[in-house]
Amino acid sequence: MSQTEQILSQLPGDALGALRRADSLWQAIKEGSAPVPAVVKQNEQPLETVEWDIVIAGGTLGIFIGAALAQRGWRVALVERGILRGRDQEWNISRKELDVFVELDLLSEAELGQAIATEYNPARVSFLNGAEVWVRDVLNIGVDPVSLLDTLKLQFLEAGGQLFENTAFEAAIVHPDGITVEIKSQAEDSSPRTLTTRLFIDAMGHFSPVIRQARQGQKPDSICLVVGSCARGFPQNETGDLFVSFTPIQHQCQYFWEAFPARDGRTTYLFTYLDADPQRFSLEFLFEEYLRLLPAYQGVEIDQLEFQRALFGFFPSYRQSPLQMPWSRILPVGDSSGSQSPLSFGGFGAMVRHLKRLTTGIEEALQADTLSAPALALLQPYQPSLSVTWLFQRAMTVGIERKIEPEQINQLLSGVFAGMEQLGEPVLKPFLQDVVQFSALSQTLLKTAINNPALIIKLTPQLGLIPLLDWMRHYINLGVYSALFPLGQAMEPFVKTLSPAQQYYYHRWLDAWIYGSAGDY
Repeated sequence: MSQTEQILSQLPGDALGALRRADSLWQAIKEGSAPVPAVVKQNEQPLETVEWDIVIAGGTLGIFIGAALAQRGWRVALVERGILRGRDQEWNISRKELDVFVELDLLSEAELGQAIATEYNPARVSFLNGAEVWVRDVLNIGVDPVSLLDTLKLQFLEAGGQLFENTAFEAAIVHPDGITVEIKSQAEDSSPRTLTTRLFIDAMGHFSPVIRQARQGQKPDSICLVVGSCARGFPQNETGDLFVSFTPIQHQCQYFWEAFPARDGRTTYLFTYLDADPQRFSLEFLFEEYLRLLPAYQGVEIDQLEFQRALFGFFPSYRQSPLQMPWSRILPVGDSSGSQSPLSFGGFGAMVRHLKRLTTGIEEALQADTLSAPALALLQPYQPSLSVTWLFQRAMTVGIERKIEPEQINQLLSGVFAGMEQLGEPVLKPFLQDVVQFSALSQTLLKTAINNPALIIKLTPQLGLIPLLDWMRHYINLGVYSALFPLGQAMEPFVKTLSPAQQYYYHRWLDAWIYGSAGDY
């Protein structure tokens, strides 16, 4: 019996079975054999009357948008496959990013304080035989998902929202004036029922059937595999790790680590960036690697640890993101939309960052009745601040057949982060939160080229000429968006004279310039 089988079989909730089910999906994606659903259809017959303004499928992150819109007076229904309850594992985020819950009147300062489970400082960035950098106040807050979701659920219901728990999304039929959403309770002998709505929001995540249908079996351009655990028995340590590597390239990939103090002990993750080549290893193999290397990483033997829960998953990314939907009246949000950085795990942090923008934008779309596919596409716009990160992800990925020096990725990252540390926190801290700004990026590139010219030359063949040229386009656009953002803000007084539809389009362009240049940071 492997260490993975031994440890996971002792945890509650069939952790080993869940890992193997995730591996089955990962295998299907590598092989291109995952079936393409057909859950969205179109019907030219008008509905004439609709029951809801918004129906949201996917409650864990959908409750954020649902509560915000219900509080603004919209008729909102939320469909959740299970019970709407947060997981036991904390969500890590920076404190300032949480202010949006207070700004949107979703939480009071006191309620926000109650949702914070842990707080630590400082956090480390470190590479094999290279730079070690310490920062404060980055991903140093551990939010309790149970407390947060319980509060938002109460707010949602008190504002008039309706929650359908233990209910699965089945299908959506798009009509000229609305959508019929078919749902089915998990209770025995229950019959399907329909909800009619003006707008359907998909918050079901990366593997939503709606998204899989829209992508038509397209293979991800990149995958981030993640495994880890929360355990007790580690030596006392009130610091965290944001981005650590202490091994060279092995198994055609570079291993990275994260660690955070947690309420139930200490959380540690091992993650890596890969393509979806059929030869890539399984999550179970990576978990075995995690257990093999954890003692060297944290200075503790496995048999001294008391494992509380296992953590694992994979996060696909697509160059063609955010996803542009082929249907009117359907809007993907969160991981469904593909609007997260290919460097991040997406989920909570990405949703929080865009919560205010989406809430305002969805409200304006409903007020102006701009719910066509092209109009809603502006709510998930092209963002050069995200697109430029594809080159960074590619620099940390080793092709299945490519041969590079074992320490090349460590050397590159060490040089980059040493340069960013010299440039100061205004450059370093945003990057660690997946925020890439034109000025900071330009300074970092110049600094790295001056300090490590040989490394840049060595890296070029790994990246490839075409990806480099494509990256230049996004880099130039990042500069253009950075210039457009203040100009767009200056015109705001004139925009108020426009019609609601014209204001909607203008505000979406302005949002694209703000978020596309990371001006929201």
